[in-house]
Amino acid sequence: MPENKKRDKFEELAEKRVTEIIKKIRLIGNLANRNNYDYTDEHVKQILSKLDEELRLLKIKFNDGEKEKATAFKFR
Repeated sequence: MPENKKRDKFEELAEKRVTEIIKKIRLIGNLANRNNYDYTDEHVKQILSKLDEELRLLKIKFNDGEKEKATAFKFR
């Protein structure tokens, strides 16, 4: 695949995927509404820790090219 087509495909997919994840993060943020949900500080800590971990892995992939599988999130 020529370089410009590879870049075009990257930009197309990146824009779509980043937009989707922003929407999903905002949906997670909606869970902070205590009028609708009951949760503990530990729940929040676990959610934020997992999101931080995944973002750290993403940065590693772009910086070092490391390939690591994502894992599903489960409360402990």
